[in-house]
Amino acid sequence: MTGAPPPYATLLAFTRYVGRTGPRKATFVSGLRRQRESGSGFNPHGTLVKALKADIQFRTGGAQLAAAVDLVRPRWRPLYEALTPGALAYLGSLGDPAAVGVAQTRDALGVLGGLSIKVNPHLGLRYDDGRAEAVRLHFDPDPPADEALLATLHLMSRHMHQVLPHATPVVVDVRRGEIHRPDPATKPEEVERWLTGEAAAFAAMWTAVA
Repeated sequence: MTGAPPPYATLLAFTRYVGRTGPRKATFVSGLRRQRESGSGFNPHGTLVKALKADIQFRTGGAQLAAAVDLVRPRWRPLYEALTPGALAYLGSLGDPAAVGVAQTRDALGVLGGLSIKVNPHLGLRYDDGRAEAVRLHFDPDPPADEALLATLHLMSRHMHQVLPHATPVVVDVRRGEIHRPDPATKPEEVERWLTGEAAAFAAMWTAVA
């Protein structure tokens, strides 16, 4: 279709897509396509991410996260009140503040099954013992679906050489303060085949939207 935007998804959008089944997949893709064409969309979590990074970088023990609840617009305050306890729990799980700092990450644009996917962690961490992590934060009221977790960790691993070389991908379920890391028993080649099929279906649905 002339002038149609090419198939594209952020990591968040694609992993939400793979967590859906049946007709809900097509409805979801159609909504994303219309959103991109209209240029709409707003991320209410930016202030929380900045506060978390600041608490880690400046070792302020959660003061920045606590302050963020009062800094956001009143309409977002209930959201921040729901997210902050889990974010503080995650901050505490990092251990000695002097032994961890914020690392610079880069976004990556990968192509899978004809679909361009933007792989964008929320933050990077580097520990004094040499370990590094690239972290995606999950903010939704419901826990991440198993399929979404598997896809997120795989795609981050797939592009880690661009995102944060030699780092481990991590997904943090902020509301519950739960941390998810790759399962050593997972077979990357099988996940790659599965996601290639999912991405090809996504691209076909995107193109088919009138």
